[in-house]
Amino acid sequence: MPTESGSCSAARQAKQKRKSHSLSIRRTNSSEQERTGLPRDMLEGQPNLLSLQDSKLPSSVRSTLLELFGQIEREFENLYIENLELRREVETLNERLAAEGQAIDGAELSKGQLKTKASHSTSQLSQKLKTTYKASTSKIVSSFKTTTSRAVCQLVKEYIGHRDGIWDVSVARTQPVVLGTASADHTALLWSIETGRSLAKYTGHVGSVNSIKFHPSEQLALTASGDQTAHVWRYAVQLPAPQPAADSSQLCGEDEVECSDKDEPDADADASSDCPTIRAPLTSLKSHQGVVIAADWLVGGKQAVTASWDRTANLYDVETSELVHSLTGHDQELTHCCTHPTQRLVVTSSRDTTFRLWDFRDPSIHSVNVFQGHTDTVTSAVFTVGDNVVSGSDDRTVKVWDLKNMRSPIATIRTDSAINRINVCVGQKIIALPHDNRQVRLFDMSGVRLARLPRSSRQGHRRMVCGSAWSEDHPVCNLFTCGFDRQAIGWNINIPALLQEK
Repeated sequence: MPTESGSCSAARQAKQKRKSHSLSIRRTNSSEQERTGLPRDMLEGQPNLLSLQDSKLPSSVRSTLLELFGQIEREFENLYIENLELRREVETLNERLAAEGQAIDGAELSKGQLKTKASHSTSQLSQKLKTTYKASTSKIVSSFKTTTSRAVCQLVKEYIGHRDGIWDVSVARTQPVVLGTASADHTALLWSIETGRSLAKYTGHVGSVNSIKFHPSEQLALTASGDQTAHVWRYAVQLPAPQPAADSSQLCGEDEVECSDKDEPDADADASSDCPTIRAPLTSLKSHQGVVIAADWLVGGKQAVTASWDRTANLYDVETSELVHSLTGHDQELTHCCTHPTQRLVVTSSRDTTFRLWDFRDPSIHSVNVFQGHTDTVTSAVFTVGDNVVSGSDDRTVKVWDLKNMRSPIATIRTDSAINRINVCVGQKIIALPHDNRQVRLFDMSGVRLARLPRSSRQGHRRMVCGSAWSEDHPVCNLFTCGFDRQAIGWNINIPALLQEK
């Protein structure tokens, strides 16, 4: 291939620069016309700007859109210029390779060798172009996703009062509707959802309180603890007068930044010090030889199931505290247990990478099914409406299973961090995923990502997020999360907007 002379090459580069410069001037002028509000007939060639001008959107939304469009334009202009430069590099490289192919050490390169060398160099440049394009456009896409998340997911209330990390969070299913948290500080707290005030403190355990669940029809709570027991205790609370919710829109507009541990809530400001204390349980469920990591009520509330690090799950009669069944089979410590909302079914998860379904619908036959599909600890498995189970794992995946077909999951969600105790919004079939990396993400049952809860220097969790709980009927907060930063957070998720944007 003939080589281009130096003067011709310089002239062509100067011409390209003039074209890029004139393109930039035209775009700058069009932006100035839009900003200065020129007459309509001068904007006829710009239908996007006209549609925004005629739009009934609020001015703040219009300005945000215009800013994003401007960012897109600048990014793609930079990509266009970089593309031109890379094309010139490819042409120069091909010309040089063609010249070298004529004689190297007095010998000609074969046509195949020359083609291989040129192909390798061109693929490297092509990969560089793809990497540049992905890095630039991902920033734009991230801006759109962040804006969407902030619009439909807003922090409403923070619940601060524990002196150590919070392992679990739950919402009462009877009136009055209160929030419950289980903490490594050996206590469980009940909270007013609207005001964020603690209403009662349970201090009956002598070890970390690892989970909390409310009775389906009575004012009873079930807690599991590191002291190798599970307790059933009664509470009676009176809700304080609701206060106006703080405006969190300003917080939601902040950029996300990394936070250090020193930003954690001040434990000295103990919001639970002046609330009533419950010191003894109604019933203590004892028989495990290790930490009781989780507990839940069977449908009807007359029996409870517990999961322990002694590799067993136990089924108890709550009224008599008697052990009804000991569920064995897991090869390593259990991590979680969950009961079906309408049927006598129990699912247990374990560090042995499996979870098991226990069927107590037939009193004479207690069948068990083993689900294999994860490659690391299964941190939780929960029921949804119908015949589905959702499992989360330290292998950074969430899998949706059909109970009628155990061979393979019907959907798999892959993430960038280990997943802790998941929770499913039964009515809308939305999965909340709390992560080790302080993020909380929302997905639908088919594996489509819906949103990520906003997190900045002034809101969100500052350490590992341990658990989540939905409250579909509450008018203010319908999702709660808890973390090892010693706080629980109430969120307002605009579910119709979330599903519409999907």
